[in-house]
Amino acid sequence: MLIVTGVVEVAADGVHKARAAAQAMVAETVEEPGCLIYEFSQVLGQDSRFRVYEEWRDQAALDAHFATPHMAAFRAALGEVDVVSREIYRVVGGEKQPLG
Repeated sequence: MLIVTGVVEVAADGVHKARAAAQAMVAETVEEPGCLIYEFSQVLGQDSRFRVYEEWRDQAALDAHFATPHMAAFRAALGEVDVVSREIYRVVGGEKQPLG
């Protein structure tokens, strides 16, 4: 399993477009083989910041996701808004265990 996590921040005037694009992308992505969890949500109190959290079966599943039409549409939509910052990381290895 691998995890993708991070934050994307857009300019205030692009929040609605980014959110709509993310909703469409998430709806398609959660149906992909190898997608275990896929979340793209606004940070409470910071409407222009979005938290990304994904769990994938393996790198092949993530690579297939990057090649989908809905990911291309999402990237195009983000290209139409002012992305202030983007910090996305891939976490590989480790074991997922319950906390507490």
